Amino acid sequence: MKRSARLCETVPKLVSTPQALDLYAKVEDLLGVKEAVLPLYEYYLDFLSTIKFDSLCDVGCGSGDFLAQVERTYHPKRLLGLDLSTVMIQKALALGLDAKAADICSVNESFDLVTAVFDMLNYLDPTQLGQTLECISDRLHSGGYLLCDINTLYGFEEIAVGLYIVDDDDRFLAIESEFESGLYRSEMTLFEQSANGYQKSKETTLQHYHTADQIVKALPKMRLIAHEDVMLFGGDADKEFLVFQKL
Repeated sequence: MKRSARLCETVPKLVSTPQALDLYAKVEDLLGVKEAVLPLYEYYLDFLSTIKFDSLCDVGCGSGDFLAQVERTYHPKRLLGLDLSTVMIQKALALGLDAKAADICSVNESFDLVTAVFDMLNYLDPTQLGQTLECISDRLHSGGYLLCDINTLYGFEEIAVGLYIVDDDDRFLAIESEFESGLYRSEMTLFEQSANGYQKSKETTLQHYHTADQIVKALPKMRLIAHEDVMLFGGDADKEFLVFQKL
């Protein structure tokens, strides 16, 4: 346990900053993400209906929408949400959830289940991915499960890249995204109306392409028991849904 915690204190170079994650949290409602992710949630909820569990930790819980669905549907004794964005955690707390701004390596308890929903693993570079998966494995009970999803090459190259512009009464948002050499870079520029005019914010989020084989190799104490293609936007599979069980 102590070894894993120390490893996760090393901050990789190619990861999104907390400021970038906070800016994303502020504009998430403009992106239609909550509507798009609902079909993905079904893969997780359908699997949960096949097992018994009392505790679940959602790593990268965001605003807490998935945790709230789990709580309403399955009523586990222990639910915990983790996210590095304080803005996201504030939204999760507003739903009455137990959530905190921390990574899994800093948590000193064990769970029946850990989930990493909607791009969470892709926000980690290869080094941080291995460290985080080790921490997740260490914090699962024997026989416990990790449920996660990753983006496919098609999802990055054909769905995520390009220029996206949207606005509402108080905000104007432009996102320019590119994918090259396994790195997805998304530059967000936000103009928010204030008493003194418009305030500009600009941040860049980074995601990394990982294969299912890389995830399997990073979890030597777990076995892959389910692997499904996910098509959120039509065409080819833009995500893969993976389920691991601790040996």
